[in-house]
Amino acid sequence: MAQNVTYGSYLDLDRILSAQHPTSDAHDEMLFIIVHQASELWLKLCIHELVAARACIIEDRLRPAFKMLARVARAQVQLIQSWDVLSTMTPHDYSTIRPHLGGSSGFQSAQYRMMEFLLGGRKPQMVTMHDATPQVADELRGELARKSIYAETVALLARRGFAITDAVLDRPLGEPWDHSPEVEAAWAQIYRDPREHWDLYELAEKLVDLEYHFQRWRFGHLKTVERIIGFKTGTGGTPGVPYLAGVLKQAFFPELLSVRTAL
Repeated sequence: MAQNVTYGSYLDLDRILSAQHPTSDAHDEMLFIIVHQASELWLKLCIHELVAARACIIEDRLRPAFKMLARVARAQVQLIQSWDVLSTMTPHDYSTIRPHLGGSSGFQSAQYRMMEFLLGGRKPQMVTMHDATPQVADELRGELARKSIYAETVALLARRGFAITDAVLDRPLGEPWDHSPEVEAAWAQIYRDPREHWDLYELAEKLVDLEYHFQRWRFGHLKTVERIIGFKTGTGGTPGVPYLAGVLKQAFFPELLSVRTAL
C-alpha cells in the first residue's frame, strides 16, 4: 500500500491548479480558461471510454460496452452544462479577453476532433491543422485508419447475420459515414422485434444517446457564442455562428435517425 500518497499527490493537484495562466487583467479570463480546461478533461474521459467500448463491440461483448457508452453520455452532460457557466460572460467581458487569444480557438481541439473521428464524423482535412504537433497529427491519422465505433457496430450486425454487403463493410475508413438503405433495414428489423435482438437494440439506443448529447453540446456551443459575440468571426477564422449552425446538420449515425421515420 502506498503510505505516503495524499489526495493532492494522487491527483497531481499542484500541476493541475497551477496550469491557469491568464494573460490579461480581465476578471473573467480565469473562467474562460477553467471551463475549457475542464472540458478537455471530460473529452479525455470520453475518448478513453469510447476506445474501450469499441474494443468490446469488436469482440461482441456488449454488456461492458453499455456501461462505457452510458458513462460517455453522462460525461457529455457535464460538457453541455459547461456552456451554462461560460454564458455568464457578457460581450464586454469577452472583449477584454479576445485580444489576448490570438488565433487560438476551440476549433483547434485535438481531443474534440478525436472524439468526432471515433464516432464516425471523419474529416481528414482537419488533421492538417495539427501538423505542428506531429504526435497529435499521427494519433488522429491513426484513428482514421481504424473503423469508427459505428462502422464496427455495422460490422457486428453483419456478423450477427443481417444482410449488409461488402460494399458497405469495406467503405474507405477515413471518410464520413453515408446513409445506407441496407443498414437502415437491419436497424428496422431490430427495432421491430427488440425482444429477439435485445442487446443490439440496447446498443442502438446507447449510440442514439451519444448522438443526442453531442448535438445538444453543439447547440449549446452555438447559443453561447451567439450570446457572447453575436455573428462575429471566430478567433480561429471560422465564420462563427453560421459554421456552428452548419455542423448541427451533420449526423454520426444517420440510419439510427432515419429508421425512426421508416418504422
